[in-house]
Amino acid sequence: MQINKLHHVGIYVTDSARSLEFYVDKLGGKVVHSFSIGPDKSNTLVDLGNGAVIELIPVGEGEAAPPAGWAHIALEVEDSKAWYERAIAAGAKTWMPPTEMDIGFKVLLAYVHGPDNEIIEFYQEL
Repeated sequence: MQINKLHHVGIYVTDSARSLEFYVDKLGGKVVHSFSIGPDKSNTLVDLGNGAVIELIPVGEGEAAPPAGWAHIALEVEDSKAWYERAIAAGAKTWMPPTEMDIGFKVLLAYVHGPDNEIIEFYQEL
């Protein structure tokens, strides 16, 4: 069992339009996928080149959410459930157990908190 690659790094943003302008228009990134996470909110994956992909995650003003900044790292794996169970057995704390989602295509996502409370996503396309 191995990790295929670093899939993306999630970043909380307070102004999606400003962040898209910065990463796409000014830094030359390309939007590779966007999916709705609620009314008038979408997460957007931007490829900055050579596999450097970031996920822009909007955080609304006044919401009970983390401040803008680093959100998580996503590791692409063949079996999210197995990696989740391995991480829990190694001492990680659960954040979200393996959950199938439709983000325009089917994925199985699982999240854990690492030893310093960092969030790790195990990302599996179905």
